[in-house]
Amino acid sequence: MVAEHVRNIIISTLQLDEDTQFEQDSPLLGAIAEFDSMAIVTVLTSLEESFDFTVDDDEISADVFETFGSLVNFVEAKI
Repeated sequence: MVAEHVRNIIISTLQLDEDTQFEQDSPLLGAIAEFDSMAIVTVLTSLEESFDFTVDDDEISADVFETFGSLVNFVEAKI
C-alpha cells in the first residue's frame, strides 16, 4: 500500500515514534518540527528510490507537503 510505505519513509526520515499514525488530513509542513527543508529533500529522495520515479524541481511545492494525503496523492500520481 502506497500510504503505508510513505508513512514509513516519513517516520524513518524524521525519526518519529514507530507508532505515529497519519490520517489523510494530517498536516505535515509546519506541523512537525522535524519536517524542515532538509527532511523534505530526504523524503523526496527516498520516495524516488522506493517507487522508481523522478521529481522535477517545478513539481515541488508546499501544497504537496501540506497534508499526509496530499503527499500520498502526489506519489500515487507519479507512479
